[in-house]
Amino acid sequence: MSEEKGGAGIDWQHAEQCAKVVCEAGELERSIDWKQGLAIAIGVPLLILPSIGYFASYLWSFAIIVWGLSVFQGFMQNLAYGELATTFPNASGLPGFAQNVFKSPNHEGKYDKGKLIGGFSAWSYWFAWNPVLAIFAILVGFYLHSLFPALAASFSQYQLSLAAGIVIFGGLILVNYRGLSSGALVGYILAAFSLIPMAIITLAPYVTGDFAMTNITSTWLPTDWAWDFHHILILLGIFAMAQWSACAWETAAIYGPEYKKPGSDVPKALFSCGAICLVAYILVQMTITGVLGIDGIAAAPIDPMLPLAQAALGDVGSTIAIVMLIAAMVLIIQTAYLGSSRAMHSMATEGNLPKVFKKTNAHGTPVLAMVVIGIFNLILISMGTPSAILAASAIGYVCANGISLFAYVKAKSRPDLAGLDRPFKAPSGWKNVALLFGLFNLPLCLVGVIYLNSVEGSWFSTVVGICVLGLYVPMWFYSQHEAHVDKAKVAAVSLIPAISRKK
Repeated sequence: MSEEKGGAGIDWQHAEQCAKVVCEAGELERSIDWKQGLAIAIGVPLLILPSIGYFASYLWSFAIIVWGLSVFQGFMQNLAYGELATTFPNASGLPGFAQNVFKSPNHEGKYDKGKLIGGFSAWSYWFAWNPVLAIFAILVGFYLHSLFPALAASFSQYQLSLAAGIVIFGGLILVNYRGLSSGALVGYILAAFSLIPMAIITLAPYVTGDFAMTNITSTWLPTDWAWDFHHILILLGIFAMAQWSACAWETAAIYGPEYKKPGSDVPKALFSCGAICLVAYILVQMTITGVLGIDGIAAAPIDPMLPLAQAALGDVGSTIAIVMLIAAMVLIIQTAYLGSSRAMHSMATEGNLPKVFKKTNAHGTPVLAMVVIGIFNLILISMGTPSAILAASAIGYVCANGISLFAYVKAKSRPDLAGLDRPFKAPSGWKNVALLFGLFNLPLCLVGVIYLNSVEGSWFSTVVGICVLGLYVPMWFYSQHEAHVDKAKVAAVSLIPAISRKK
């Protein structure tokens, strides 16, 4: 009998290998404080850029009100998320909260329907953040094509966007390879580039006298606007797309397992970012409308920041400001990249995605997840229009928010969860507020964004959204089968000593 075998001819080496495979797990490292988390999430105000012209085309100046209400919605929702973040300090933001709350504590069978719901919420959140990479790579390509004639003469806008995606995605993988603290350092640097040029471009018209309040007050709503069923559904669709941007500062909570003191770091990072967004979203849309007017925005629906900068700063000043803004877009791409990769890692850790996605490198970075996300977004760039990608992504975001808010209600209602320690607590009775906004997301905003896509004559965004979300189901069943096989291996390994002793 060989040295690898003993007792009843059991292959001990194989048993050890099985145990190693089953126990293999990647863990994130607690390496950042709230200021570093804020530095990574501070790019969120840039998420307004793809929607400025789109919203104005439907709502005219009323888009300013929608942005304000949407950031307010973010505060209502994120108070609940802030509490969940400190209740489950090892969970990665929204994806982690929902998975922890919905899984059945004493489930014995192969398939846990609660895990399916929680995992679907996490997958929806992944799809909400994931396309940010493609959207801003497209915008970078658009600005490069518009600003530099030499590039425009040699390359198409699509080619520039694709090249930008390859360079930015690859560069961010290298930067963040050594852990989240490296990404925070880049965040500090790019945060200045994201806020300074946006602030200069946005505030300059008030100094130069280019801002005209009458451009806003004379065009509050389109002349054919009516508060009927058709327009209310459009408004709900706009709100669904607005929260994709204006509520997205919840991403500061997704680094829960990587904060040194999650109980205090999460709320500080979360609401500091929210305060910045409240000012930025209202001010940017108001300034652009006041300077360009509705007709001016309609003439530059994808890049209204460019004519705004030219009006306030001239050609040279605007070129410098826009180049800085392009550099700043790398920050929001990094925010999305890190958030979506942590969502995949969280799902794999909870057994809701194949375990290969929970692997991390020696520095605790889920590199494989980042590579897969980068390739996926290079494919998305082919859709060409940022608003079309955003509309598909917004379907995932309303699902993620709706289910996560219902998770908060469940966490406050289920006895075993209600008694957990909560270093940060939302105001008393917030369970009802969370339920209200959960229902606002599901079904109202979901129906609205699907209806808005139909009005646009583009069912493509809806089909893409539903198909990507639907991909989760077969992957989930595969991951459950994978987990079942691993449990069987563990059980077999645990029986080896007893069998050996009997022999």
